[in-house]
Amino acid sequence: MAKRGGFPMGGMGGGAMNNIMKQAMKLQKDMEKAKEELAEKTVEASSGGGAVKVVATCEKEIKQIEISQDVVDPDDVEMLQDLVLAAVNEALRKADEETQAVMSKFTGGLGNIPGLF
Repeated sequence: MAKRGGFPMGGMGGGAMNNIMKQAMKLQKDMEKAKEELAEKTVEASSGGGAVKVVATCEKEIKQIEISQDVVDPDDVEMLQDLVLAAVNEALRKADEETQAVMSKFTGGLGNIPGLF
C-alpha cells in the first residue's frame, strides 16, 4: 500500500485533519469563554445561621464579607474568627465545585486532575 505523509493512501486525508483542527480550535475557544464567565461568576456561603456571609468568584477571589453586628462580641473574638473562616472555606469549596461542573463539559472527567484549571 502506498503511503503519503505517514498515512496510508485513502486513510486520514487533509479534509479529515482540517475538520479535527477546526473542532480543536472551537473547543479551545469555548473553554476560554467558559473560563472568562467563571471569572465573573460568584458564589455565596454563610456560617452561624447567616451571621457571616462571604461572596467569592469562581477564581477564588473574595469579593465581599458581611458580618452581623449580633456576632461581634469583644469578649469572644475567637468565635467570630471561626465563623469568618468557615464561611470563606465554604465559599471557596463552592467555587471549586462550580468550576469543576463547568469545565467537566470540556474535559470529560479529566478536570479532576489537580492543577489542571
